[in-house]
Amino acid sequence: MATTAHAPVTLDGAQLRALVTHIDTSLGDKGRPSVASMAAALGLAPVVLRQRLEATLGIGPRALLTGRQLARLRERLLEGAEVTDAMYDAGYGSSSRLYEQAQAALGMTPGAYRRGGAGIHIGWTTAETPLGLVLVAATTHGVCAVYLGDTEEALLAALEAEFPRATLSPGVDRGEWVAAAVAVASGQPGHDVPLDLQGTAFQQRVWQALRRIPRGETRTYAQLATMIGAPTAVRAAARACATNKVSLLVPCHRVVGSNASLTGYRWGVERKRRLIELEGAARTT
Repeated sequence: MATTAHAPVTLDGAQLRALVTHIDTSLGDKGRPSVASMAAALGLAPVVLRQRLEATLGIGPRALLTGRQLARLRERLLEGAEVTDAMYDAGYGSSSRLYEQAQAALGMTPGAYRRGGAGIHIGWTTAETPLGLVLVAATTHGVCAVYLGDTEEALLAALEAEFPRATLSPGVDRGEWVAAAVAVASGQPGHDVPLDLQGTAFQQRVWQALRRIPRGETRTYAQLATMIGAPTAVRAAARACATNKVSLLVPCHRVVGSNASLTGYRWGVERKRRLIELEGAARTT
């Protein structure tokens, strides 16, 4: 007799809020909570918490804890706290542990992030594409921003707002990085290039999944959530798409609504429509 597969049990909104409150309270007391204490806060066994959290958000307790630590670190740094104070306020017991995670999560060292990107050099350039102008910006680690727009002035203003104290200068040393973005904007395949893209563990998983969607194809937000093993985290996956700063190279334009509607797109729905059409046409020729 065939058995019926049951959907995994997830955490409800109240449980998630209680879990986050427990983590934040523990971090506020300058203590990194254990998985056991996180589970106890919800009256669950650690293994059950892991299963339900993964079914809800696609990440385990330690990844959620790391995300909350980094969020607290960002807040304290932007408030102007010294790096050492921010580090302990976020529950880091040593600077080595912090610096292991800072490059991926902040896109720069904690000190540079506190200074709004001060000390970081970002080169930028613009190029014409069928979608209008594309701005590609890069650090020595890789591409950190790809914007679409109508004027160079508007695109540069957006970059300055994102990195208010970084040193911005015209020119990107690696021409192939720019060429990759232009190729995607033209509906053509663009080779993989290194990215300097900051984000939480969950966001990184979403962005990696986006890069696996074949050119000329689309996925719904629900399908995207399933791709990362978190079928119930549809809204969280959509938010991760919305926070993607490296458009084209991380192709969030390939994700559509459940009824194939184009939904929102930072660079305009018409650009999204045109881009999907270009990729579909190029794939069939």
